[in-house]
Amino acid sequence: MMMGATASMLWWPDELCAALAGEGRFVIRYDNRDTGRSTTGPPGEPRYGLDELAQDAVAILDGYGIERAHLVGMSLGGMIAQLVALGHPGRVASLTAIASARFDEGDPDLPGIEPALLEHFATIAELDWSDREAAVAFAVESFRISAGRGAAFDAARARDLAEREYDRARDPRSAFNHSLLSGGARWKGRLGEIRAPLLVLHGRKDPILSFAHGQRLAAAVPGARLVALEEAGHELNERDWPRIVAEIRAHSAAAA
Repeated sequence: MMMGATASMLWWPDELCAALAGEGRFVIRYDNRDTGRSTTGPPGEPRYGLDELAQDAVAILDGYGIERAHLVGMSLGGMIAQLVALGHPGRVASLTAIASARFDEGDPDLPGIEPALLEHFATIAELDWSDREAAVAFAVESFRISAGRGAAFDAARARDLAEREYDRARDPRSAFNHSLLSGGARWKGRLGEIRAPLLVLHGRKDPILSFAHGQRLAAAVPGARLVALEEAGHELNERDWPRIVAEIRAHSAAAA
């Protein structure tokens, strides 16, 4: 389970992971660099790129003695998973991308990020990260916008996640190093070489990576299947967990 930019493994809800485990899956979630309890560097100075994050995933499989795995990546995590599938095809049994996009996408005609979120993040320079309440409030508002316009938003759950995320991070500022990452140059334009079965789960109301990004990703990989989460934004809403679990169960079973 590979999470997206600025987010630790806590963003994979315990209940969702438990539901997947209940389907007979051995579930591994982990912190990408600069999140949670993982290696954390100075804010604004990432010492790695997407290629290193992909290699980290392979190293985790090595650490568990797992030869092949079903990769599930959300947002940036889905892009990292693409690089693993390209660079280490023998290690990937199947691939699921949630609210993600092509790692090499650069089409200016695709819809951009919701302006409200850009405006919100423009205030980050003024945020006092030592003020826990201010940092948590900033995160909760980020979650609210990411859920999409008119979405049913669980503020209490969002606040609980933001508090746990802040308290667990070595330095919550460093998570934003993910916005500076690049990599995967040798694989650009080669998504058609992915041989692992790909499932794309994407919200129609995603305000960060629009549904068109999910369509483009699915179109780039032979045999990929796109499933629309009709009410979802850029989130893992409890409403969608049964559908997500059912789709991953069926997809991974068919690829086993």
